[in-house]
Amino acid sequence: MFNILLGKVKDQISKQDTAMREALTPRIKLEIALRFLATGDSYTSLQYLYRVSKSAISEFMPDVFDAIYAGLKEFIQVPKTKNDWDSIVHGFNLSWNFPNCFGAIDGKHIIIECPANSGSNFYNYKGSFSIVLLALVDHSYNFTCIDVGAYGSASDGGIFSKCTLKKAIEENQLNLPDEAVMLGDEAFPLTKYLMKPYPRRNILTKKQKIYNYRHCRAKRIVENSFGILSSRFRVFRRPLRLLPSTVVKLVKAACSLHNWIRKSGLNQTIEIILDIEDLENGILIPGQWRKEPQSTGVINIAATSQRNYLNEAKDKRDSLADYFMGEGAVTWQDRMIE
Repeated sequence: MFNILLGKVKDQISKQDTAMREALTPRIKLEIALRFLATGDSYTSLQYLYRVSKSAISEFMPDVFDAIYAGLKEFIQVPKTKNDWDSIVHGFNLSWNFPNCFGAIDGKHIIIECPANSGSNFYNYKGSFSIVLLALVDHSYNFTCIDVGAYGSASDGGIFSKCTLKKAIEENQLNLPDEAVMLGDEAFPLTKYLMKPYPRRNILTKKQKIYNYRHCRAKRIVENSFGILSSRFRVFRRPLRLLPSTVVKLVKAACSLHNWIRKSGLNQTIEIILDIEDLENGILIPGQWRKEPQSTGVINIAATSQRNYLNEAKDKRDSLADYFMGEGAVTWQDRMIE
């Protein structure tokens, strides 16, 4: 797989030899970039490991990230046809028992060190500095759409309201199936195309509890996807000491590599990594990624304070709750809310 990836990126990262010195080969550049993503080693450590100066590493690393994303872009494209979306909808219904769902959405703060002369632009609610990764995930843990680069200081509702995905959905640019929805958590507004759980600050009825379970069961796929990403690419385990523009390129490269590895069939350890449900006893067995030390480089976005939702969106959620109590009921759902 390394050789396949090298074939995809070598033309973009090759440099000509000069009379003064030979250029670094595409192979060594790609090896260093992948080592950095996999371990999060410092440039100083990498320069002794590969005998390449950290100034050279700092110079070529953004180009390698760009080349990886460009070479693997076909694996992380937004579905373009209704048939592609129908396949995802079918997958959510078959695997996660949630009807007419075209994806699960979530956002993460990618923690960085304070950029020079940036003021409070990157300062987030956790008291650290970050950029935001917003991602839509399909039924099989693949990223179908990513929006990365928003300031960490932006309000959580504002991050979604300004993202390209929201604009494309509302302008009917994606050929989505009729009445299809995506699933989010408390950080997102309730709309006719984005469902969120019933608020837990209220006393919930059995119907609402079952809806929340079914919703969170399907939506957990995006949480697992971020867990796989940070477990596989340990560069996300601590704050990144890179320019924000380089961090954006790094995140795009990591997400495209994540999809490529999954779609290429290298999934022998997936059962260990992911959460597993014990439906007989009504318990969740945490995946391996949850047992690792908590990452300090990736944190959740906060819940939105918006409460004035459209009646149309509320009615749609209520109709899904009715479906889960009737035709769409599964035998284990009562056990899982006890």
